[in-house]
Amino acid sequence: MTVLRSSPWYQEIFQRGQQEDRLSSIELTLEVKFGNEGLNFMPKISQISDIEQLKAIQRSILTAETLDELRRILETSASRVFSPQ
Repeated sequence: MTVLRSSPWYQEIFQRGQQEDRLSSIELTLEVKFGNEGLNFMPKISQISDIEQLKAIQRSILTAETLDELRRILETSASRVFSPQ
């Protein structure tokens, strides 16, 4: 089992699974907190593959009070990849 876990294929599949889980969690958090308008952020967020950056985004969603505040936080902290349509 240790050999399998160290294989590049296993690592890639594991990372993709973590990314998909985090993105689903972010999507749910956006919808619960901000409704359908919050989901406008998902096309840009789903382009991010870095798990740590996704965790930071989710924390930002939880602390933001408004969509404008969230947009400002994301623009500042995520290399300006955010600007929902």
